[in-house]
Amino acid sequence: MNVRLYILQRATAAIMVPLVVAHILIIFYATRRGLSAAEILGRTRGSIGWGAFYALFVLAAATHGAIGVRAVASEWAKLRGLRLDILMWGVGLLLAVLGLRAVAAVVL
Repeated sequence: MNVRLYILQRATAAIMVPLVVAHILIIFYATRRGLSAAEILGRTRGSIGWGAFYALFVLAAATHGAIGVRAVASEWAKLRGLRLDILMWGVGLLLAVLGLRAVAAVVL
């Protein structure tokens, strides 16, 4: 695998670790308080902070996942070159678009 992709995948993992921990803590807080989905959405609507938090999460996860799919496709499907890069970019863009749409739905 390309050294830059290797480093980028490790960097996105390092970014995601605190975000995952914070997300899980938020879930525990909300469920222990008995907050409904409507109450949670009421707290996140219009919040630049929550939007930035989850947008960063989505972009890191999309990048991390696309690089992982590339590695698996290279090893299992024996894809190489341009086809492999197109697959990686396609998966990454799809994940980013779907994730950012979800963030927009929760924040906007």
